[in-house]
Amino acid sequence: MATLTIRNVDEELKARLRMEAAQHGHSMEEEVRAILRRALNKPPGASAFGSRLRQRFASLSDPRLELPPREELPRAADLPE
Repeated sequence: MATLTIRNVDEELKARLRMEAAQHGHSMEEEVRAILRRALNKPPGASAFGSRLRQRFASLSDPRLELPPREELPRAADLPE
């Protein structure tokens, strides 16, 4: 097994890591390993917003929205000169 040393971790981050580790019943070292595993085991692009939306709504049978009928024809934008 490899050893990894991380220097210059600010105290607030270290305290948050200690709290997370305690909540999960892990040592800080094991908590860091778990965080790294989760972060690096995601499929490529899984953290992209669109991918997360697709996953969230994948259970819907028909993701298309029903649009109301258009009552006016589209017109050009009225931009200032």
